[in-house]
Amino acid sequence: MTLAGTLAAAESAAPVESLDVVARMLKERLGAVSVSFLITDFTGSSVVRLGAAGSVDTDEPARRITLRGTLYDDVIRTQRPSVEDRGEGALVRIVAPVTNRGDAIGLLELFLPAAPDGEVMREIGETAHALAYIVIANRSFTDVYQWGRRTTPLSLAAEIQHRLLPASLACEAAQFAVAGALEPADHVGGDTFDYVIDRDTVQLSVTDAMGHDVDAALLATLVVGALRRARRAGASLEEQAHEADRAVREHGREGYVTGQLLRISLLDGGTEFVNAGHPWPLRMRDGQVREIVPQVDRPFGFHAPHTYRVQSLDLRPDDRLVMLTDGMLERNAKSLDLSDLIVRTRALHPREAARALIGAIVDAGHGPLEDDATVMCLDWHGGSRSQRDAATGADLTDASQPSGTGRTGPGR
Repeated sequence: MTLAGTLAAAESAAPVESLDVVARMLKERLGAVSVSFLITDFTGSSVVRLGAAGSVDTDEPARRITLRGTLYDDVIRTQRPSVEDRGEGALVRIVAPVTNRGDAIGLLELFLPAAPDGEVMREIGETAHALAYIVIANRSFTDVYQWGRRTTPLSLAAEIQHRLLPASLACEAAQFAVAGALEPADHVGGDTFDYVIDRDTVQLSVTDAMGHDVDAALLATLVVGALRRARRAGASLEEQAHEADRAVREHGREGYVTGQLLRISLLDGGTEFVNAGHPWPLRMRDGQVREIVPQVDRPFGFHAPHTYRVQSLDLRPDDRLVMLTDGMLERNAKSLDLSDLIVRTRALHPREAARALIGAIVDAGHGPLEDDATVMCLDWHGGSRSQRDAATGADLTDASQPSGTGRTGPGR
């Protein structure tokens, strides 16, 4: 059961059946009692069983399974396969992560009659990796994967909002790892985040549209579309900001959008950003969290004359940068020490750290959020110039101060 053979078998099947085909192949190859694929939902808090071959009593009362405190949660968090052997006469359960470039797509679960050896575990791991590519290749052709990712039915505004997010909520490369997470309020508030990797740069954005529901989602669509259009045309960061501003002014019905744009060179770590009336980013370095205090320009969509200033940002190897929206700072969460939580989650992958930060905000609110809460978490591993700066102690900017001062920058 080679990687090429697995991919070929999946490609020969209909998009909605590709997972079933691979599950049946693995079942026959390993003599498994059951093989299934579980996909993670939008929030990363539960999984849904898709693509099964055979059946076995897993003691799960429903197809949707909450992750917290389960073996599934451990495997997704650690990104290591797990073998659960309950002794003679019991089936052996194997759960392996289905992940591509840091994006935890789901899990592969098998029940075998005997404990697997190293060769079988290697084959299971390779198949799990192949499943990630199969999902990515087929999810544009069917709604099955979208169905599995919905914990609850989405409102029209939420549907629009989710389609604005990147296809993969996390990504890893040699120089960085990045992940985003979003928790919608009961009435969607228009938050978005985005990232893209070019040949020499990685670009990120976090935006927050004024208002709620469909009006906010439409504003978010305008600004994300304008940013992507300008970015794909090779525009500079300043030009991207002006294009977003123009789109909202001309089509946004007097609305406005706050935002933060970031561009990092993958060659030397040089970093620049634009702040359009948005809450300030947080940077963790050597165990301390500081707010980056930028020059703040007007949100996108203001009709008064204004410009957008491109500023430098000091980013060094092993730094963690957190960008957020004002829903992370809402009054119900004021009792939460966000800086302390960033420190305590430093050992986690950005994917898990972003989810932990969102989860803490939800728990602190003791109920539905009044506004969307969005966070992007970036770990910078370093480029050549950044490594020299770290070694010499060079500082590109003094625009930082200890967090906890109560200053969060203007937002809506």
